[in-house]
Amino acid sequence: MSVELIINASEKGSDIAVLRDNKLIELHKENTSKEYKVGDIYLGKVRKVLPSLNAAFVNVGYEKDAFLHYHDLGPQHSSLKDYVKKTQAKKLTKSDLKSFKCLPDIDKHGKIKDQLASGQLALVQVVKEPISTKGPRLTSEITLAGRFVVLVPFSNKISISTRITDEEDRKRLKNLMRSIKPANCGIILRTVAQGKKVAELHTDLADLISRWETLFQNLKNAKPADKVLGELDRRSTVLRDLLTPEHEAIHMNDKDMAAEVKAYVKSISPEKEGIVKLVKSNDLFEKFGIHRQIKASFGKQVMLKSGAYLIVEHTEAMHVIDVNSGNRKGGVKSQEENALTTNLECAEEIARILKLRDMGGIICVDFIDMQKRENQKKLVDSFKEFMKDDKAKHNILAPSRFGVVEITRQRVRPETDITTTELCPSCKGSGKIEASVLITDEIERSLAALQSIGKNYLAYHVGSSNARSLFKKRYV
Repeated sequence: MSVELIINASEKGSDIAVLRDNKLIELHKENTSKEYKVGDIYLGKVRKVLPSLNAAFVNVGYEKDAFLHYHDLGPQHSSLKDYVKKTQAKKLTKSDLKSFKCLPDIDKHGKIKDQLASGQLALVQVVKEPISTKGPRLTSEITLAGRFVVLVPFSNKISISTRITDEEDRKRLKNLMRSIKPANCGIILRTVAQGKKVAELHTDLADLISRWETLFQNLKNAKPADKVLGELDRRSTVLRDLLTPEHEAIHMNDKDMAAEVKAYVKSISPEKEGIVKLVKSNDLFEKFGIHRQIKASFGKQVMLKSGAYLIVEHTEAMHVIDVNSGNRKGGVKSQEENALTTNLECAEEIARILKLRDMGGIICVDFIDMQKRENQKKLVDSFKEFMKDDKAKHNILAPSRFGVVEITRQRVRPETDITTTELCPSCKGSGKIEASVLITDEIERSLAALQSIGKNYLAYHVGSSNARSLFKKRYV
């Protein structure tokens, strides 16, 4: 299985595609002017506290106030609040937390009014970008993410990704991090940390400590709604989060960007430096056939090679996907087996589309009906396996009595929406035009009107004075 990264640079930014065995599985767009990205940290000002929602609206400079719920304050909110207050008052001279006295954790079942008040400053981090008419979603549990490590200030807990299943390596990593982590800082070890040596982890941690120092310096003189620390650009975050030993190539068409990426890859994985390749092309997506795959994957109808197809509809409340066998050749003995084979094939494609389009919220999939429970279970188990490498939090329920599989998927940024069709100017997307009999009637009425005008015009010139005055009154 080969994985390739395509970074297509243009004046508007960068388009990033991930190919697995030449098949498009992820698509990212980097807009250089875009603000309020996931991971950005702001000095917000509390606009309004709503005890009924146990939440607050915070001004971070966006046109709509951002939303901060009590459960997103984080256990160490009191410590963070004290740290911000002392930093702004210039009472702290160092960014490290070694000599900082952390306060007790807040009550996880407490009330927002006990922690926040209108006009109060709060250090917050974007966890969900503005979507539709809603402002950003915030958290006060600040985290700084690196390639192998996530730094959690004001905590002392060491957590390890559940995807690292080797118990010996889990113990090794935990003992290792205890020896190098800063005081009053928690650590989350990411999946890619498995098998890594102390030097690599220490380098990654040192980079995060440096970013915390930058945050501290910016916070000293920050004003309400100022961005205190920005997340890495989309290209860097994709490289940080997606680059694995499976990647065989990173194709780019910008010389300066290629040099930056090559240096970055060399710093985190020297043996992979050679996978960065500069390609002379104005449009890498055209060269690698990505535009064609986008057109096939982002339309309302998604065709599969077997002849089966999906209908994807987006409503205000949810996404709805209908599975159809189309002109698929069965080649199996019974309808039940054919339905199972089609459903499994479509489930794999749906898992790809959910990640590719970054579809979130509630998703209902109407699979082809199957009578046997063992087949329904096999479908759900396979679907979960197909979704296993999806980093967004998701939940898949068993088919309902009507055969509908319900999915919830975490939504942290607006869905990737690429329009592949436009409305017909005649029918406006309804698929219908005015009936021909009505058009005929309209033509006859128009001809009759023209005939009437002609007769009156003739009467005006050759008729009596009464006829001329009548024409003027009616048409002039």
